[in-house]
Amino acid sequence: MSNLLKVFLLSAVPIVEQRGAIPLGIIGYELTPSKVFLISFLGSMLPVPFILLLFNKIFAWMKKYKFFSGINQFIEKKINKNSAKMEKYKEIGLITFIAIPLPTTGVWTGSAVAAFLKLDFKKSVLCAAIGGLISAVLITIASMFFPALVSY
Repeated sequence: MSNLLKVFLLSAVPIVEQRGAIPLGIIGYELTPSKVFLISFLGSMLPVPFILLLFNKIFAWMKKYKFFSGINQFIEKKINKNSAKMEKYKEIGLITFIAIPLPTTGVWTGSAVAAFLKLDFKKSVLCAAIGGLISAVLITIASMFFPALVSY
């Protein structure tokens, strides 16, 4: 598997997303920052439509089974913690939440919150893209100029 494909796929993985894929591509694999930026952004956007369309259905199904209670509680806690901000600021809140490259923020969580709040699909995809671009820029710059700040 090529290193670019690894960066693409890693960008689509929850929690890791661009925060892990971009430093790995630039610092670990020594790929060009522009390629890593683009591939990582595209990879992070891959799950967005699926999350927006399926999150509520899967979450409701999981609630029926005690086996999933731990992860359900984690998800509900995370969504409830961030949903008030999203409801108040809607698109700007969603973009900002996704753009901040910190653990448990990002495209996956932002898209899940948007789905949970039943925000408009097209606006949510656009917000995820804008937030993802901002996040990718910040992480790419940090990986290029401050590699000690990011780990892979």
